[in-house]
Amino acid sequence: MKFLPLAAAALGFAALSGCVAPVGPVQVTRFHAPEFASLSRGTVAVEPAPGTDGKSLEWQTYRLAVQRQLALLGYAEAAAGQGGQIAQMRVSRSLSDPARKSGPVSVGVGGSTGSYGSGLGLGLGFNLGGGSGQQMQTELGVVIKDRVSARTLWEGRASFSVDAKSPLASTDLAAAKMAEALFEGFPGQSGETIEVK
Repeated sequence: MKFLPLAAAALGFAALSGCVAPVGPVQVTRFHAPEFASLSRGTVAVEPAPGTDGKSLEWQTYRLAVQRQLALLGYAEAAAGQGGQIAQMRVSRSLSDPARKSGPVSVGVGGSTGSYGSGLGLGLGFNLGGGSGQQMQTELGVVIKDRVSARTLWEGRASFSVDAKSPLASTDLAAAKMAEALFEGFPGQSGETIEVK
């Protein structure tokens, strides 16, 4: 009966391996004003982009993730309506089934804003594959503006698709992953797409 613990360990390892399937490189694209890199960080408030429901629990989860990254970059958090800069944020999530011919079913809130690179397909992508066949697609966009002039100083957009049954399909894990990748090497080379491994 000594083989039972070894068998159980093997099964546990197999299950764990399935949970931590490797994530592909993350592609991130940002745009910013020429003088942005030399501007002081100052204070910033993360606020809903126009047309976005800032009261949803999902949006609030992403706000906390984005706010954390901005704090790590040296920004001081400001309340909504306050601060020298505004970080307008939008999030959208949709569930799609590649096996079906019908379009994706929206399960989130969207909205677009910004002036740099608008309309470009860009962001971060990783596909864990396997599982249910349904894909959870998430898009995150952040635009940092000067509050007084309303001029866009920095814009970044990110999106990823993951199996709907993957742990990364959950809002908490996805928010942290996307925000971290979006602000990697901030502010980044304007217009350049990088891979974050």
